[in-house]
Amino acid sequence: MKIDVLSLFPEMFSGVFGQSILKKAKDLGKVNYNVVNFREFTTNKHQKVDDYPYGGGAGMVLQPQPLFDAVEQLAPTDGKKPRVILMCPQGQRFTQKHAEELAGEDHLIFICGHYEGYDERIRTHLVTDEFSIGDYVLTGGELPAMVMIDSVVRLLPGVLGNEDSPIKDSHSTGLLEHPQYTRPADFRGHLVPEVLLSGNHKHIEEWREKEALRRTFNRRPDMLEGYPLTEQQKKWIKEFEEGK
Repeated sequence: MKIDVLSLFPEMFSGVFGQSILKKAKDLGKVNYNVVNFREFTTNKHQKVDDYPYGGGAGMVLQPQPLFDAVEQLAPTDGKKPRVILMCPQGQRFTQKHAEELAGEDHLIFICGHYEGYDERIRTHLVTDEFSIGDYVLTGGELPAMVMIDSVVRLLPGVLGNEDSPIKDSHSTGLLEHPQYTRPADFRGHLVPEVLLSGNHKHIEEWREKEALRRTFNRRPDMLEGYPLTEQQKKWIKEFEEGK
């Protein structure tokens, strides 16, 4: 996968892309990162990339020319169109399903804005997707882009080592992940559930499924709206409602 990032502050990405799973993915040849300062593409002699909004108002608006030129240069010449992603609080809420979808792409271009906003022609004629990571406003698109890139790159085959890891993540199954335990089995009187020590894999998987459902029921009941519950899961839900 190739990932291009257009930012006015490219130095923000050096630490993130050079550590942990994102670095491992690059070292394995699974991804190539390219962070570009789109100020380099402006035709303005003063290197400006923003201007006052038509009609007046507070703040400055990013001009279309630098971003259009940058994306056009980064796009492949073989006709394949990359996904061009605009980081914006007005975009659709980014989810695990989006991460799984984007992980299947060959080329992603992230646009990180600043100032008051974007010229509308960037939205309507340049980008393919607009995403937000939450209902709040940040000073720029760099941090949301880092979050999205991390969530996508970790899903590339071979990056995490254990292929089952991303499959059972919270949100990947439609439920929150079940509780996890490790050694010691008894820590200050707090015990690991006996079923996990039993060696009975069928019972362990059943316990994990039930506890994943319980955790989702208690913490994110909204996720169960429209979720295709099995008959067994419906019985468990009734138990939870009765406080069992």
